[in-house]
Amino acid sequence: MTAAENVCYTLINVPMDSEPPSEISLKNDLKGDVKLKTEALKKVIIMILNGEKLPGLLMTIIRFVLPLQDHTIKKLLLVFWEIVPKTTPDGRLLQEMILVCDAYRKDLQHPNEFIRGSTLRFLCKLKEAELLEPLMPAIRACLEHRHSYVRRNAVLAIYTIYRNFEHLIPDAPELIHDFLVNEKDASCKRNAFMMLIHADQDRALDYLSTCIDQVQTFGDILQLVIVELIYKVCHANPSERARFIRCIYNLLQSSSPAVKYEAAGTLVTLSSAPTAIKAAAQCYIDLIIKESDNNVKLIVLDRLIELKEHPSHERVLQDLVMDILRVLSTPDLEVRKKTLQLALDLVSSRNVEELVIVLKKEVIKTNNVTEHEDTDKYRQLLVRTLHSCSVRFPDMAANVIPVLMEFLSDNNEAAAADVLEFVREAIQRFDNLRPLIVEKMLEVFHAIKSVKIYRGALWILGEYCSTKEDIQSVMTEVRRSLGEIPIVESEIKKETGELKPEEEVSVGPAQKLVTEMGTYATQSALSSSRPAKKEEDRPPLRGFLLDGDFFVAASLATTLTKIALRYVSLVQEKKKQNSFIAEGMLLMATILHLGKSSLPKKPITDDDVDRISLCLKVLSECSPLMNDIFNKECRQSLSHMLSAKLEEEKLSQKKESEKRNVTVQPDDPISFMQLTAKNEMNSKEDQFQLSLLAAMGNTQRKEAADPLASKLNKVTQLTGFSDPVYAEAYVHVNQYDIVLDVLVVNQTSDTLQNCTLELATLGDLKLVEKPSPLTLAPHDFANIKANVKVASTENGIIFGNIVYDVSGAASDRNCVVLSDIHIDIMDYIQPASCTDAEFRQMWAEFEWENKVTVNTNIIDLNEYLQHILKSTNMKCLTPEKALSGYCGFMAANLYARSIFGEDALANVSIEKPIHLGPEAPVTGHIRIRAKSQGMALSLGDKINLSQKKTSL
Repeated sequence: MTAAENVCYTLINVPMDSEPPSEISLKNDLKGDVKLKTEALKKVIIMILNGEKLPGLLMTIIRFVLPLQDHTIKKLLLVFWEIVPKTTPDGRLLQEMILVCDAYRKDLQHPNEFIRGSTLRFLCKLKEAELLEPLMPAIRACLEHRHSYVRRNAVLAIYTIYRNFEHLIPDAPELIHDFLVNEKDASCKRNAFMMLIHADQDRALDYLSTCIDQVQTFGDILQLVIVELIYKVCHANPSERARFIRCIYNLLQSSSPAVKYEAAGTLVTLSSAPTAIKAAAQCYIDLIIKESDNNVKLIVLDRLIELKEHPSHERVLQDLVMDILRVLSTPDLEVRKKTLQLALDLVSSRNVEELVIVLKKEVIKTNNVTEHEDTDKYRQLLVRTLHSCSVRFPDMAANVIPVLMEFLSDNNEAAAADVLEFVREAIQRFDNLRPLIVEKMLEVFHAIKSVKIYRGALWILGEYCSTKEDIQSVMTEVRRSLGEIPIVESEIKKETGELKPEEEVSVGPAQKLVTEMGTYATQSALSSSRPAKKEEDRPPLRGFLLDGDFFVAASLATTLTKIALRYVSLVQEKKKQNSFIAEGMLLMATILHLGKSSLPKKPITDDDVDRISLCLKVLSECSPLMNDIFNKECRQSLSHMLSAKLEEEKLSQKKESEKRNVTVQPDDPISFMQLTAKNEMNSKEDQFQLSLLAAMGNTQRKEAADPLASKLNKVTQLTGFSDPVYAEAYVHVNQYDIVLDVLVVNQTSDTLQNCTLELATLGDLKLVEKPSPLTLAPHDFANIKANVKVASTENGIIFGNIVYDVSGAASDRNCVVLSDIHIDIMDYIQPASCTDAEFRQMWAEFEWENKVTVNTNIIDLNEYLQHILKSTNMKCLTPEKALSGYCGFMAANLYARSIFGEDALANVSIEKPIHLGPEAPVTGHIRIRAKSQGMALSLGDKINLSQKKTSL
């Protein structure tokens, strides 16, 4: 049996740089005082774990250390006897072990219960039947000890001995059953019941049948094991379901959250009846609300979302939407986000009204709360959810709009922008709501603080004000927002004109200030207080213009032109027509004048001058063609955009529903549970078994179904075929760790001793444990496993060598250097999606950018984009409609998220150089942005490596 195959339960982290002590010095220390013996014993344990044999120390430890009663030494000895080789090379038990066995028989009768208990724990790890046989009477006696710690560990010891060597204690199940009936301690009962489940399930069921009515009174650890037993029994034998399902229902009322969670999960797998699903969902919702840990909330929310995925369960969950919304009381944004998404998926015409009422209340609540940093983001989420509800259920829009429009004057621009987008869509799609929206918009117009929102509101008013009164109101609001005109003259007057009496009184002492040129400027307290006053009183639009934002002026010019042209068609009197047009032209002219003056912080741009001048020209001529363009074409383009967006949403919803629909073919056989043989049961996989496999990293990954994704594709050759030791590695990537399975082949005719795999890592990787040394016979082979922990998404390199001694040779250690193993970043990156606004926000925030030049032999733009998506695991956020057609260039946004929660963004800007002929390859750039430098660089390297491959 090689060292790598030896079973070892105890792993100790050892610093590799320390020099191992000699055997002689250890012998002397083991004969010294207690302190020296303790230190020496620790060193011996570490050396044995590192592969040293140290056979000469065995008798020294038995003679000088084993008889001691010191508790620290007793604990260390338990570790020592676990790891020390107990057999001779031919497999027989060492003679000295009889002495050790006698010492442990005494420890099992020790008056100190903790020494007894830890000795029993140690016996669970022994694999030698000869050692255990003399100890059996003492182990049995421990079942009757007064202390629960001893009894608990005695049950465990009996279980492991029964499992490994049944002949030593054939009556174990009967013994434990009798013990269980009389036992009072919860932890002892749990261990005994656990043993019966695995050793003799029928006895466990007999015991459960006798006490099934008292299950609620048991401790939570025993309840958990009962849930597991019921699950396994019902999974293996469905006819037992009726017998135990009532017990599971009762456990939903348990005081322990863990028991409730497991019972709900088990109930869902055992029964698909609406009452069962409702009880389980209700239990999950209670858990989310009562548990304070956000991770627990998110995990349980995921279980609710899984329930919703089943079409027959969805109807049940729809009735619980209002209960699910109680989760919104949690301040964590991620929990709220998932809850709102789940509620939105479950909304139907039956519950939409109640949902909207709750969401409106939540929106109003956020208006009064400012202390929490996520309040703004939460408000944005609520606005989006209400938007989606109104789009899907148009009857609700009239209730939602008045509440939401209050937020146009919000300081948080993102939430206000979402409201504006919603209002724009509502006013276009719902004709009956237009008067209400216009009226509400005119009410809040003067309070809008953000220039971007102001611009959008102007556009909506200009586009949808259709009555004479509304048009007059818009003009009044614009005049009110612009202040006194002409602007330049009034501003100059304010700067130089007479002061108001109340300001003259407050003249304070003069104050010296240094100007930009370094000279002193005298300024009185009066003049320094004036600008602040003026800033406060300045109307919003005037403020935007004086700050140099003239894009809003161009937008205003368009709006004025639209309403003036509409006013002309509504009002027949020439005088009124001319008066209105003249007023609009005056406003535009005064803005142009202001832009050319030195008053604004930034001068007007040429684009804005052109736009305002064009509007002046249109108003002066009033041609029918321009009337059509301004008042019809604009609205049509919005209509096209919204219909395209709606079509896209419908398509994605259709895809989603197609995924979830359970299609049953007409000639599919119907399976009757009562008529089904045991081996034909096609029920779900055993969840407990799956979770155990997942914990051990043995999950069958989906890719394994693909014959191309076999293990052979991931084998890396580490040495050459002519090297004395041949090695190759299979790299198995789990979520947060990498397992290297290295095959080592001795290609020589010599025995290789102490053959050790030495590894080192580069990047954010960490080697967990040092692989044990091996002894390889001539032409023999062995497998060595090494674990590497991963901390972040970036390219990592594992490198190292194999060192060995040749048996009988006097030369130094031999060394074979291994090829590097490159860890592929693609194992950690998964496609994800986000909104355009989130993408732009992240693009602005992320610090690291990596610009990759396109260097490929692919000649088609779309083909190149698909090739990049495939090789980087990213998702294209730009809709297919925007990418369809051919115009010689293409721009697309890509997004992905790593399993560590890191975001990666990319922007592909490529073109087809037509002047170089039809066979010219694609050119352009790909910009990658990420929060960490490692991720941006690694993704760039991946793109560089893959884009040069052929597109075939």
